[in-house]
Amino acid sequence: MILKILKKVIMGRMVSLERRDTHRANAERARQTAGLPHLVDYFHEAGDPYSHLMVQMLPDICRRYQIELRVHLVPPPADSAAPDRQRLDVYGRRDAALLAGKAGLSFEDPGVALRAERLHAANLALADHLGKADFLDQARAIGDALWHNQPFPGDKAPEALLADLLAEGRARRDSLGHYLGGTLHYAGEWYWGPDRLHYLEDRLQGLGAMRGAAPHAPVFTPPALDVTGNVVLPCPGLELHWYLSFRSPYTAIVADRVKALADAYGADLKLRFVLPMVMRGLQVPRQKGAYIMGDVAREAHRLGTPFGDISDPVGKPVERGYAVLNRAIELGLGYAFVQSFLTGVWAEGVDAGSDRGLKRLVRRAGLDWAEMKPLLADNSWRQTEARNQAELLSHELWGVPSFRVGDVAVWGQDRLWVIEDALKAATSKGDA
Repeated sequence: MILKILKKVIMGRMVSLERRDTHRANAERARQTAGLPHLVDYFHEAGDPYSHLMVQMLPDICRRYQIELRVHLVPPPADSAAPDRQRLDVYGRRDAALLAGKAGLSFEDPGVALRAERLHAANLALADHLGKADFLDQARAIGDALWHNQPFPGDKAPEALLADLLAEGRARRDSLGHYLGGTLHYAGEWYWGPDRLHYLEDRLQGLGAMRGAAPHAPVFTPPALDVTGNVVLPCPGLELHWYLSFRSPYTAIVADRVKALADAYGADLKLRFVLPMVMRGLQVPRQKGAYIMGDVAREAHRLGTPFGDISDPVGKPVERGYAVLNRAIELGLGYAFVQSFLTGVWAEGVDAGSDRGLKRLVRRAGLDWAEMKPLLADNSWRQTEARNQAELLSHELWGVPSFRVGDVAVWGQDRLWVIEDALKAATSKGDA
């Protein structure tokens, strides 16, 4: 019990916006006292498609804000931070191409993995330009050459220098608390890829770090859903598959949006629950967990979604929840229970591992506790979970929340716009 309470307190501190704001104020006072500029660290990884998108956006950021950008070269993340690396590489290329199209950037998925010797040559070319004023422009040119299998512009750095630079970059990234390329760090906070760049811009604007008449609109604004009106003639048989986990905080903050999306386009919402990664034998390193919790907190705040009073449901609470959910889906109350459970454990601090806590969540969803309680000893839900997991993997995905409409499948609560585009296309065909 003491460990559970201690974990709850620690997780609460990790997602506390008040604590974040205090750290921000302290960091700014320290910067002003020391007379330092706004120092932003950028970690660039050759062969990382998100890094290629970032070097296209960062010149505009440097023009808009009074920052000093310090660039570091980094190797790929460790295996512990990149489970199922082959699927991750394939999905990253596909996702970056979608994101590039939405953001007006340049990236095409070559459809094949980059060769190790090409990656090494790209790193040598990048190392030769590191620290120079034209690095971002050269990094984009080198990235274009890498992804299009063309010769690299410029010279190559010595092998020993590259090894030192990669080691220094990795050490710097580790010391600041992250694990990926395509990331920015400013005064204690991380910003990964184009989707989170607007948070850094908002922070710099609040500190008065804009240059001259720079536009206030972000370089890239995360796409919002267009679910203001219902579809008059929904496409018959249209389904929106939602792969979810009760232990995923990103799943928790997307529940209301995915339901609104399904309703707006007349789609049948299919709930595909899967076990959390740690319950599937996959590691979640401390740095990764810390970044995720902080990122979810700011996303929840931006979206106006309750989040922060957490009772981690890992282990038995998840299993008990799935036993109930399996039956709730049959009764047509699946979404009601999903929403009740996720809100309870991620925003209200409800202990779903206790009968008292789970009973509260069950009843709130309109379910009969007397009927649900005996199901907690029934493991038949595991067969459903295994089918759901196999279906998820068949679409080259493994993480949650993921979503699918027809053959269009994406991962991440910030990719619902891809699913909405697929729903629009499907309903348009249905109207034709």
